[in-house]
Amino acid sequence: MPQEPALARYRVIIEQDEDGAFVAEVPSLPGCVSQGRTSADALANIRLAIAGYLESLRARGEPVPPGSEEVVVEVS
Repeated sequence: MPQEPALARYRVIIEQDEDGAFVAEVPSLPGCVSQGRTSADALANIRLAIAGYLESLRARGEPVPPGSEEVVVEVS
């Protein structure tokens, strides 16, 4: 029975562009970019893009970049 891949976390940056669309990108996965009308749409779309990106790497036998952990620090 094939083993399911472990879950990995990838840093996603979401910014609103000049046209009002929200653009999401994954710095550790070059070219993995998506967008949406809202931040939530962009996040849902980038999840699909990440899954497709990783599936493509695995299909070609290429290494999958490790996930990352990030801490956000707030200052005033």
